[in-house]
Amino acid sequence: MPAMVRLSDLGPGGAALGQLPVPEFEGTPWVVPPPLADARVAIVSTAGLHRRGDAPFTPASASEYRIIPGDADANDLLMSHLSVNFDRSGFQQDLNVAFPIDRLRELAAAGEIGSAADWHYSFMGAVDPAQLQEPATDVAKRLQGDGVTAALLVPV
Repeated sequence: MPAMVRLSDLGPGGAALGQLPVPEFEGTPWVVPPPLADARVAIVSTAGLHRRGDAPFTPASASEYRIIPGDADANDLLMSHLSVNFDRSGFQQDLNVAFPIDRLRELAAAGEIGSAADWHYSFMGAVDPAQLQEPATDVAKRLQGDGVTAALLVPV
């Protein structure tokens, strides 16, 4: 599978992405997680995934997120990542490259994790982090409401 494109290969747009400010936080929140065998795990991906029939990601909605049910069928998931330089071939061959739901289900069935969450989330990558404060706070509340104690972050 081809490697992800380098920012330097994207021309002026890539240079702009490399110049985005990185937020600084006053403190670092920390919790002691439960053992994995007791953890309820959700997937948070930046692949721009959504269900067929949901609104695709657009430049105007790039800082939004989409909710993906835990029982979603792989054939019902689409990728509308905005970057023309984004390689979709891995996702087209195996959904688990960008959204490892089958692996999460296997871990739950084997008792390696306590359970898979009922809901998972997808953002569109390459977004200014300052635009994600509100959506990230909303997703955090949803994760907490679903009893999630661990998140599998899948940066794409």
